[in-house]
Parts: sequence; C-alpha cells; structure tokens
Amino acid sequence: MYYVDNMEDKQEIQPLAIYTTDETQKLLNISNSTVKRLLKKGMIRANKVGRQYRILGKEILRVVSPEVERNAVKSYLTVKKKVVDKINKW
Repeated sequence: MYYVDNMEDKQEIQPLAIYTTDETQKLLNISNSTVKRLLKKGMIRANKVGRQYRILGKEILRVVSPEVERNAVKSYLTVKKKVVDKINKW
C-alpha cells in the first residue's frame, strides 16, 4: 500500500476508493488549481458527476507512483498472454 504523509497523520490511498478534488488535493498536498490543471491535462483521469469530479484512488496512485501502474500493466499482460496461449491450444 502507498501512504501519504499529511500534517495530521498518515493516510492510505485506497485504489478502489472514490475521492473528490478536495480530498485529492489534501492527499497529494497540492493546491486546488494544481488538481484542476492535472485533470484538464488528462494526467489524472476522473469522471464528472454533476458539476464535480470523482477520482479513483488508482488514478492518484498512478500520478504519485508510476511504477505501481507499470507493475499492474505488466502483471495484466502476463496473465493475458497465458490465457491467449491456452485458448490458441484448443
């Protein structure tokens, strides 16, 4: 798991949790305008619900630690290759 140091305490970023822009701002210890800039540039993917954005924890983790995403993609591709190989043998 990945932990972020806040002034008050350590908080764990849950990959499947949904965060608001304010929560993301606090987790990453960045300004609100920086969060909006990251969203606008597509560096953080989010869904808009009404007039507010909702961000999956895995998106925050991807920004904080790109190696987490690389490892996940690598694992996925390995499993996918095994499945494709097995299907092709049929």
